[in-house]
Amino acid sequence: MTSTSVPAAALPEQKKTGPSDRSKAETRLGQKLVAPAIILMLLVTAFPMLRAIYLSTFDYALTAPEEREFIGVGNYVTALTDPLFWQTTGITVFYMVVTVAVELVIGFAFAMVMHRVIFARGVIRTSILVPYGIITVVSGFAWQFAFSFKNGFVNGWLPFIGDKFDWFADTPSAIIAIMVSEIWKTTPFMSLLLLAGLAQVSEDMIEAAKVDGATWTQRLTKVILPNMRAAIMVAVLFRALDAYRIFDNIFVMTAGAVNTESISFLTYRQTIEQFQLGMGSALSVLLFLSVLVVAFGIVKLFRVDLAQARQES
Repeated sequence: MTSTSVPAAALPEQKKTGPSDRSKAETRLGQKLVAPAIILMLLVTAFPMLRAIYLSTFDYALTAPEEREFIGVGNYVTALTDPLFWQTTGITVFYMVVTVAVELVIGFAFAMVMHRVIFARGVIRTSILVPYGIITVVSGFAWQFAFSFKNGFVNGWLPFIGDKFDWFADTPSAIIAIMVSEIWKTTPFMSLLLLAGLAQVSEDMIEAAKVDGATWTQRLTKVILPNMRAAIMVAVLFRALDAYRIFDNIFVMTAGAVNTESISFLTYRQTIEQFQLGMGSALSVLLFLSVLVVAFGIVKLFRVDLAQARQES
């Protein structure tokens, strides 16, 4: 019996894998839906951004507007060579990393409770989300009162530190107080985003893991968290960008004293308190660029394929 070979040209060509028609249609629809918002945002923000870039090239103080002088990138050189700028940058990054990490852990625990609870689900979800509905300035004043050594209750809850311990007299303790206020206020937002991700995890996959004998830890690390990767990235991205621009709690609780300034607060000092419009504009541009770097780094760190997350081929 002889075997016949089929010419290569006669073999059917394999189709190249690529985005499906549904994925392309969803992309086009998404672009159409966000286009009005993007256009409106550009109209509202484009002029202030361009104006800030323009003013950052001048040595410009509002107290002496007639003495404005073009210095090019002089303000940027001054800022980038000033130890105070890098000090505030380090403090800002520390605020962001610690608060987002703690909020991710606590927020996930809250999301699990809201997702699994059966009785009084609405009451529990509402109770968890209440802090996020409070204005940041109000919560900042509340926590400033709570950490006060004169009439606050935190020292009473922590007797080992003493009744007269002043949280706002030293940098580490003041930063801890600010971060506690920030975590209390914004953890509900993190849990809300993670709850949406938990809703996308297939219960069939979890049950199959149970049948296979997987422990709770194994189900968490092998099934739940991998399928929540996109939701976790979105939650971390949103909160990291918000935490990097922290201002309200610092303004209310310490007013930037004892080296608790963030980049946003440093920009406020230069622009509003010292009337240095040129330097303040340069700092705002640097803040904007650093926010872009943070966002790019988080997206690259998670490496989430959103099409794959939607189970698109």
